[in-house]
Amino acid sequence: MASVISVQSLSKTYRGGFKALDEVNLEVEEGEILALLGPNGAGKTTLISIVCGTVSPTSGSVTVAGHDIISGYRHTRSTIGLVAQELALDIFETVWNTVKFSRGLFGKAPDDAVLERVLKDLSLWDRRESKIMALSGGMKRRVEIAKALVHEPRVLFLDEPTAGVDVELRKDMWDLVRRLRDGGVTIILTTHYIEEAEEMADRIGVIDRGKLILIEEKTELLRKLGKKQLFLQLNAPLDTLPASVGREGLALSEDGRTLVFDYDTKAEHTGITRLLADVREAGIAFSDLETRQSSLEDIFVGLVGDNR
Repeated sequence: MASVISVQSLSKTYRGGFKALDEVNLEVEEGEILALLGPNGAGKTTLISIVCGTVSPTSGSVTVAGHDIISGYRHTRSTIGLVAQELALDIFETVWNTVKFSRGLFGKAPDDAVLERVLKDLSLWDRRESKIMALSGGMKRRVEIAKALVHEPRVLFLDEPTAGVDVELRKDMWDLVRRLRDGGVTIILTTHYIEEAEEMADRIGVIDRGKLILIEEKTELLRKLGKKQLFLQLNAPLDTLPASVGREGLALSEDGRTLVFDYDTKAEHTGITRLLADVREAGIAFSDLETRQSSLEDIFVGLVGDNR
């Protein structure tokens, strides 16, 4: 599938010497959902701001839908919708006029049908005549999303879109993201809710200290880097592990009631069969056995830790 965004050797150094991005290369495919993960200050917002044209790069290049973000900024800006972290709303204006004005900023002809659809998708239709000042924080966030969608962009950036909002809005937001992706919109999101990235994204990128340290399809990332654990629930607690079952990757829980064994799913031999035989020979009885796969959060924490 063709790339709708191409980032080549992109760097950004702010006045004072802080290097926010360091030689970032990234291809975003049309119609995918890409989640960018990273700790605060990693460079996620700077990357988004450069692609959207609100921050100038120090070096490197970015194209959106085949157009350079600097020489072809009018085209690229009209191609992109951005939901930023900070609210930027005229509190004295109505919801309808706010969203209508945003569409006009991108040179789009008035189209009440588009406004109606966007407002209904975001449960704002009944509040269309309300002034922004009368809305709750969650409703204001919905208006920001409506502003980003009303000019019908091909690419949508969501920079921490659900941070601090209610559960209902978060659910509505991800339902809308799925519908947009199904309609061909490319979506790039940053989030601190790693479970959302795990549920929604097609690919995961991890940024730390200005470097894109990994980008991978979500399922492949989980397969490559995910570990599994075997849990044996013991019939009677142990004070210590018997020497006959001790091995690398095996631990006893603090209460002595569970044996926990880390193993590599890619290894030719996981060691589980030998472990169970050793447990039986040691006379250790267990009542239950289960395995668990590492979550994306486990993987993310490990990657960022390794990069420090």
